[in-house]
Amino acid sequence: MSGLVPFNRLMNSGLSRKSTGFEDFYNMLDDFFSDSPLTPSRNLLRDTFKIDIEEREKEYLIEAELPGVEKQEIDIDVDEESLCITVNRSENVNKDAKSYIHRERRRSSTSRRIRLAGVSTEDIRANLENGVLSIVVPKNIKENSARKIDIA
Repeated sequence: MSGLVPFNRLMNSGLSRKSTGFEDFYNMLDDFFSDSPLTPSRNLLRDTFKIDIEEREKEYLIEAELPGVEKQEIDIDVDEESLCITVNRSENVNKDAKSYIHRERRRSSTSRRIRLAGVSTEDIRANLENGVLSIVVPKNIKENSARKIDIA
């Protein structure tokens, strides 16, 4: 296990598996479309939000770090096998001055999908407080069907 390197650190650490010859091209595109001139290279750690999943006796607690996100910008969808958290943000700049020669708007969307196994989708609770989205997913508690079989 000590030899594992996260996939998004392969290029930065010089441990790329196989050179395709397009790395400079992709880096140039990422640099061109980057948000900040101080950090020109694309960072996959910034492209999504962090989540923690805690298993408790009767439920799971999922916490997502979403600083600056309003609850109207968050969608939570659940089905029998997964829970999906999606954040849709749009930046609207309202300037009263009509003399601008260039104006841009930004829209971004990111999501995380969590596989659920053995949970009840009925009583899920969610709360957003201080930039942390907390989702409580109750476990589907089944009776223990194990029993001893006597041999005749």
